[in-house]
Amino acid sequence: MAKQDEDGYVYIVGRKKEMIITGGENVYPQEIEFWLSEHEAIEEAAVIGLPDDLWGEAVTAFIVAKGILEQDELKEYCRKKLASYKIPKHFIYLEELPKTEVGKINKKELAATGIKQLKIKS
Repeated sequence: MAKQDEDGYVYIVGRKKEMIITGGENVYPQEIEFWLSEHEAIEEAAVIGLPDDLWGEAVTAFIVAKGILEQDELKEYCRKKLASYKIPKHFIYLEELPKTEVGKINKKELAATGIKQLKIKS
């Protein structure tokens, strides 16, 4: 998927199947992942939508931190960079992100991990 700005520039924002719909708003994980990866205490981050009774999907970030990183600090950092509906509702800390055989982040495995950790009924 792509978007075009007022000057006519086109930007790739992500894949349609990865788009998160939360509270009727479209959220592209790539944007959130970019800002999270800019944080000095984050080694790696991945964002997906998990089922949510209220919002449809909840923006959920999986974080590999370089050290101790408080959830409140992360939320405050995101508030400075993202619209409120894009701020992850859940942060799940992992020692490493699961990867496929070709080295891509395995988002299906992340979803299963997130559902299990947050005890969401699937």
